[in-house]
Amino acid sequence: MNYNEQISDIFSLEGVLSQNIKNFRPRAEQLDMAQAIGKAIHHKSSLVIEAGTGTGKTFAYLAPALVFGKKTIISTGSKNLQDQLFNRDLPAIKKALQFSGKVALLKGRSNYLCLERLEQVIAQGVLGDKSVLADLTKVRKWNNSTKTGDFTECVEFAEDSPIIPQLTSTAESCLGTDCPNYSDCYVAAARKKALNADLVVVNHHLFFADMAVKESGFGELIPNAEVIIFDEAHQLPDIASQYFGQSLTSRQLFDLCKDINIVYRTELKDQQQLGTTADTLLKVVQDFRLLLGEENNIRGNWREFYAQSAVKKAFELLQEKIDFLSEVIKPALGRSQTLDSIFERVESIKNQLKRLADTNIVGYCYWFEANGRQFGLHITPLTVSDKFGEQLSTKEAAWIFTSATLEVGGTFDHFCQRLGIENATQKILPSPFNYAEQSLLCVPRYLPNTNQSHTLKTLGEMLLPVIEANKGRCFVLCTSYSMMRGLADYFRENSDLSVLLQGETSKGKLLEQFTKEPHSVLVATSSFWEGVDVRGDALSLVIIDKLPFTAPDEPLLKARIEDCRLQGGDPFNDIQIPEAVITLKQGVGRLIRDVTDRGVVIICDNRLVMRNYGETFLKSLPNSKRTRDLNKVIKFLQNK
Repeated sequence: MNYNEQISDIFSLEGVLSQNIKNFRPRAEQLDMAQAIGKAIHHKSSLVIEAGTGTGKTFAYLAPALVFGKKTIISTGSKNLQDQLFNRDLPAIKKALQFSGKVALLKGRSNYLCLERLEQVIAQGVLGDKSVLADLTKVRKWNNSTKTGDFTECVEFAEDSPIIPQLTSTAESCLGTDCPNYSDCYVAAARKKALNADLVVVNHHLFFADMAVKESGFGELIPNAEVIIFDEAHQLPDIASQYFGQSLTSRQLFDLCKDINIVYRTELKDQQQLGTTADTLLKVVQDFRLLLGEENNIRGNWREFYAQSAVKKAFELLQEKIDFLSEVIKPALGRSQTLDSIFERVESIKNQLKRLADTNIVGYCYWFEANGRQFGLHITPLTVSDKFGEQLSTKEAAWIFTSATLEVGGTFDHFCQRLGIENATQKILPSPFNYAEQSLLCVPRYLPNTNQSHTLKTLGEMLLPVIEANKGRCFVLCTSYSMMRGLADYFRENSDLSVLLQGETSKGKLLEQFTKEPHSVLVATSSFWEGVDVRGDALSLVIIDKLPFTAPDEPLLKARIEDCRLQGGDPFNDIQIPEAVITLKQGVGRLIRDVTDRGVVIICDNRLVMRNYGETFLKSLPNSKRTRDLNKVIKFLQNK
């Protein structure tokens, strides 16, 4: 039996998936996708495939991967999807296919407890208030029972607890095989398991961290892979560009100061100048953060900012303190292994600072961001198509890219150009859901102009009657934090519905509350536009405040727009529209998640019907019925 027949058998009405997996229903689109993937694996070729919601993408790529039994890497868009894939879908399909090979889950080192850091924190004390101390107690207890050291297992505290950065290592601070805890190290154990596995589940961040910097210990994984599958592949271009650039963060500098102080207090008590120099550097780093602006979520152009004399002066002071630190460490080299590794980190930071001071290199965006006490200075390439395209052409393997949102107006040109993908088979598979019967798309009449002061109140007044008629069960997805907070406040003041707001608790908690509490409205921004799966009656209305164009002053986008213009392109059509289309498709995709789901998407943006480019957006969305009348929306929602 050839591989095509074998795959057809697996997905058939009488096949192993129907027999072994509860509620499995054969779908023509799923089989079509599985066979296309089988063909790409067989020929070691590239495949770009958009599979609409409900295709069952995960089984469509897992089954062929397991059937061929080649060394496979599956890379997902988020850690949530990574966990779901590894803990739910993979065990089900392994069992059904009686696959006896080894599988492994591998995450970046910031997800694992570092035993060396734990010992340091216990000896030195934690940074923070009583809640952080309470979290430390929970970690110590959990450490006695965990086999993996993966923080997602430790559900007793929040996923963004301030204890986590204090208990994880970074590539710079890890002592590797010289670490006294190396034999029990969770990162080393996870990597060893991954190297010996037939199929490894990673995420895009980890995949590119390895491809770009060949971080030791993981570098052997990709060269051995014969099949590389990217799920949620629409995220790849942006993630790849982060890793093919350079970044210097305040965390690197804070950690450096902290680690020097630990060495001074434990191993080299006679080197008081180490402690003093580290404290001075810490103060300079904190002052530099203040210079970037006092608000949160700041992003700006580093080239322009660095041209200011006050900034240049502060940056030169930072360089000076790092240089001085290097000189202070030199006489003590060879006395402590930890200090020797710190010296290497200092030299690396010196080089990064030098690169950040040379803002004349073309082809890169120089930008900075600041939030809370933290900041980052970044140099990001404007395109990764040359570097990534080179990997595709030189590494003989099956490269498979899939997502529910890759095409724009019927083509994959935008996606393929950004990643340098050439000669790939391309396939668009529609969703098996009956959108024409199950869903309605509404662009309401009489919308306020998006940039006026009364926009928020007018929108609130228009939308609340529809939300109340639907008894909540609604996502309101906003393109800005100010609109998100403003609409949430308006709904809370004028309605008795339960209004949940992104940021008030963790993402997982919010989704749990939303599905448990009837009559809920969840108001959110970007992190809820994708990767969120609420099925059934809990969600039957998705409202989007406007088309999700990225703000044109966002530094990376601005740099890409300028570069596109210099090369004779049309930035609006070549960059801004395709990216907004993909984001909008993700947001709209939250609504219908199952065969029996029913509901309405309201997009509050006249440009969809008034501008020529609106057609590109509409062409890329599911074929729902359309209306401009909110009364028809209410009728549709109540006509269960």
